[in-house]
Amino acid sequence: MVLLGPSVDSIRKLLARCEAYAERHGLRYNAGKSEVLVFKARKYNPTTVPKIVLGGIPLKVVNEFKYLGHVINNELRDDLDIERERRAMSIRGNMLARRFARCNTQVKLTLFRAYCQTFYTCGLWASFTQRAYNTLRVQYNNILRMLLRLPRHCSASGMFAEARTDDFYAIRRKRVASLLRRVRGSTNSMLRALDERLDCPLTKYWAELVIGRSK
Repeated sequence: MVLLGPSVDSIRKLLARCEAYAERHGLRYNAGKSEVLVFKARKYNPTTVPKIVLGGIPLKVVNEFKYLGHVINNELRDDLDIERERRAMSIRGNMLARRFARCNTQVKLTLFRAYCQTFYTCGLWASFTQRAYNTLRVQYNNILRMLLRLPRHCSASGMFAEARTDDFYAIRRKRVASLLRRVRGSTNSMLRALDERLDCPLTKYWAELVIGRSK
């Protein structure tokens, strides 16, 4: 569960309501597994955070945490989550290359599509360095080269065209377009507000990527 608030006082009020609910229903929150993250603002970055307590225990203040598998940090940058995906993809790719080395090309491509094209939560990536982005793209290309036993410096675009499978950019566009369509079709008021804000960095990036003008 995640609580979002514009101030420490608002978070304290939300926690108080949660504790009251838990007490009425015989539940108990685990303060040891609960953390506080303060998002940095452009003009105001507090050096200290007032104590926030849950069940009488002060909560730990962190700079990043993983929620539903997605890494979020206090600067709202996506480099750490992109690195998470790169490492996971590397593990899956090495496993495929090791266990299915003797399979034919069609089997390898089927496995590649199933295990290496997920790009979990990539639709949320909107603020990152080009270095982190390119590192993931190169990793993706190299895994297919390794599976098909192609030269390391062969053409990536030619490789994906011959294999009849999506390259890195095609997958990103499809994931973003799918997420954008679901946000616009949602009945959730917060998601609709996100879509209607033209100055929102995430919405702007989505639009640029889908029409092919993004980096």
